[in-house]
Amino acid sequence: MSRVSVLVAVYNAACYLPECLDSLTGQTLRDIEIICVDDCSTDNSLDILNGYASRDNRIRVIRLAENGGQAHARNVGLGFASGDFVCMLDADDHFSSDALECAVNVFDRHPSTGCVLFDVVMEYADRAERYQMPDFEVLTGGEALRLSLTWRIHGLYMVRADIHRSHPYDETCRLYSDDNTTRIHYIASGSVRRCDGIYYYRQHEMSATHSVSVRRFDYLRANESMLRQMKDMDVAQDAVAEYNDHRWLNMIDTYMFYHCHGAGLTVEERQYGLEELHRVWQTMADMMRGRGVAFKFGYRPMPSWPMFRVQEWLYFSLRGLLGRNK
Repeated sequence: MSRVSVLVAVYNAACYLPECLDSLTGQTLRDIEIICVDDCSTDNSLDILNGYASRDNRIRVIRLAENGGQAHARNVGLGFASGDFVCMLDADDHFSSDALECAVNVFDRHPSTGCVLFDVVMEYADRAERYQMPDFEVLTGGEALRLSLTWRIHGLYMVRADIHRSHPYDETCRLYSDDNTTRIHYIASGSVRRCDGIYYYRQHEMSATHSVSVRRFDYLRANESMLRQMKDMDVAQDAVAEYNDHRWLNMIDTYMFYHCHGAGLTVEERQYGLEELHRVWQTMADMMRGRGVAFKFGYRPMPSWPMFRVQEWLYFSLRGLLGRNK
């Protein structure tokens, strides 16, 4: 048994893998296991992984027979994890050399802690920026959940293995449902703390969440999965209501994607996306009107779906015109 199990899901990340793996093999905390799951890469990622594994017996390489997505790959790795604590590292990211030791030290000092957040540095092509969070030493699970709804705190952390095994990665969707896992882990934690170890989070336009794809509509189903899990865990009703407000904003944001980028999708994909938006609007419009909130134009539930669509067309068309005239 190791102190920490690190899950690395890999898909066509050959150009970044050496930096990622070097940051793990060079950790000041030596008692770790590195579980790398190759999700059917078509580049030479697997060769790189096997080369590192041949030189460091802490690295385990698992090759999947077919591509299943990041959440599935991490869950496969989780099944092999034997550490007291678990964290993930994306194949294009890397840690500071003391990151894992810093997090474990917090767990050792505070046994009731369920999750420890890393300090995060966002790495862009031309600059690096520290992720700004509220100044805190400790949060309750409920406080961490609320702050995570708008990502005032991020989702890059180490978690106790028993929490992670009870709540594996949400595989509802190929994208976006990993946000759910983060929030569920926070809810399940007695307390959430932070450490000084740094997670270097690479930002690039090649990532799946930045591309124009029909998978963008997965966000809606991922949000619904999160709501079901919150209800199953008997989360306080005010927190559920707050999350529904968040879901409504996400639905509007997804409609903006449909409005602005629909031309980049096929006819079938556009139809699917519109049907998903309509379905979610139907489940939420009455509830949001009942909230008694004064919504600004563009965010109002509206009495009917055609009226809602007219509002969105006007709102995003005007936004586009104003943006071009600046």
